[in-house]
Amino acid sequence: MRTSTTARAATKRHRNFRGEAFLVLPSAGRMWSACNVKVRDCWAVTSVTLRRCLKLGAAMAKSKFEYVRNFEADDTCLAHCWVVVRLDGRNFHRFAEKHNFAKPNDSRALHLMTKCAQTVMTELEDIVIAYGQSDEYSFVFKRKSNWFKRRASKFMTHVASQFASSYVFYWRDYFEDQPLLYPPGFDGRVIVYPTNQTLKDYLSWRQADCHVNNLYNTVFWALVQQSGLTPVQAQERLQVGEVTTKEVKLPAEIEGKKMAVTRTRIKPVPLYCDIIGDAFWKEHPEILDEDS
Repeated sequence: MRTSTTARAATKRHRNFRGEAFLVLPSAGRMWSACNVKVRDCWAVTSVTLRRCLKLGAAMAKSKFEYVRNFEADDTCLAHCWVVVRLDGRNFHRFAEKHNFAKPNDSRALHLMTKCAQTVMTELEDIVIAYGQSDEYSFVFKRKSNWFKRRASKFMTHVASQFASSYVFYWRDYFEDQPLLYPPGFDGRVIVYPTNQTLKDYLSWRQADCHVNNLYNTVFWALVQQSGLTPVQAQERLQVGEVTTKEVKLPAEIEGKKMAVTRTRIKPVPLYCDIIGDAFWKEHPEILDEDS
C-alpha cells in the first residue's frame, strides 16, 4: 500500500551531528519508533555490561593470588566406606550445672538431643542411622554417598552447625522454665569404616560405653543425693568394679536398696533398643543396604 501524500509530507528526513540520516515520523509512528530504539539500546548496554562482568570474573578466577588454593588439604573420605560424624558437647559438665540439669539423667536434655538429631537427619538425607547418649551423637552416612564430593570437612561442619543451631532453636520446647544462659558448643570428628561389621562394632562400642557410664553415674549420684556424700567422697567411695551389672547393689550407706538403671540409648526414630546383638540388625536390614 502506497503512503499518502499527507503522510509523506509529515515524514521528514534529517541528519544528526555525526552526519547519520534518520527519519522524523508522524506522532504515532514516532512513539513506537522511539520505544523500539530505547529497548534496543537497553539490550545493547546490558549485553556489553554482562560481557564485561564475565570477562572480569574470569580474570579474577585466574588471578595471581589463586596459588593459595594449593595449601588446601585433600580431605576426601575413602570411597565405598561408611562415613561417621560424631559430635560431643563442649564442656557440657559446666553447661549442665549452669542450666540445672537433673542428675543422673535429665529427660528434657535427652529428648532435646534426639530432636536435634531428627532435624539433622531430615536436612541431610544421606544419613541412614544416628545413635546418641548423654551429650554425644553419631551420624552414619550411607556408603555410596557422594555428598559434597565426600569431603570430611563438609560432613563435619554441616552436621555440627545444623545440630548446634537446632539445640538453641528448640531449647524452649523442652526447657520451658529454664532460660538458655549462653549458647552451647559441639566439637566433631569424622571416622571412616570399610565394612558393615566394623560399623556395627563402632555402634556397639558407643552403646557399651553408654551402659558403663550410665551405671557409674547412677550409683555416683545415689551416693551424693541419698547418702549425703560430697562428690569427692562419692568418687573415692565408688569403685569401678562395683558397677558391673544392670541392677546395681548400692554400697553400705544405702544397703538393702536396689536401683534399676534406665538406659539412655536413643535413635532418632526414636527407639530405645539394643544394637549390640543381631536382633536389631535383622529387624532393620535396610540400614546396611547399600541401595537404601
